[in-house]
Amino acid sequence: MPTSSTLHTPSRSIGGPAFHPRAALAVLLFAGTVFAFLAVAVTTGAPITLLDADVAQWLHVHAHANSSLRGALLLLTHVHSTPGILALAVVAAIWLYRQGQRYWILALVAAVPGGQLLNALLKQMFARVRPQFAEPLLELATYSFPSGHALGATVLYGVLACYAARQARSRAGRVLPFVLALAMVATVSFSRMYLGVHYLSDVVAGLAEGCAWLALCLTGVAILARRRPDLAGRAGAAVPEDSPR
Repeated sequence: MPTSSTLHTPSRSIGGPAFHPRAALAVLLFAGTVFAFLAVAVTTGAPITLLDADVAQWLHVHAHANSSLRGALLLLTHVHSTPGILALAVVAAIWLYRQGQRYWILALVAAVPGGQLLNALLKQMFARVRPQFAEPLLELATYSFPSGHALGATVLYGVLACYAARQARSRAGRVLPFVLALAMVATVSFSRMYLGVHYLSDVVAGLAEGCAWLALCLTGVAILARRRPDLAGRAGAAVPEDSPR
């Protein structure tokens, strides 16, 4: 996910995200490269697909033997389904609205619903079949690559982590939101592999897709915030000096 260096500036009164073009570009290029590598690998049957199969089989055996962890991860994965992630985004948007953070709401809307649409298009493009087992824990008719759960968790918790880091007054306060967001994204992603509905490369690709899309959304909203500070509401009294002109 884009880190606090992508969004944090000394000016804290702006309603929208701050904008560091180089950091955003670095995130976009790195995440895009990872996604492209995985996309080529899974479509050409590269050796990583063998690792995918081995990891999926090992986790499937473990999941059948551990009902407690399986139940907890089932709950987590259902909460972060497409309807669940959109509901969480609505709750977050309402809270941001009450804080007067109009541009952060725009960033959230662009990142979460927009990311879900992008993921649906990519799934149809690659049409990768999900892992197959004799006794599956979950059965889904949709395609596997890239993981929509990993994408959704990345963009949702990424936006919230960036906002929290933007408000923090200490270094620890700027780092902690990203640690918590990474922990949530990793757990959600692991749940998809553990329950046998995604390969390892699916969730890594979803993470990369989410980071790239999040960088694009935050950059676009930051540019809009710089050009239209009058729309930022009560939180938009100032514009960060490092925003583009």
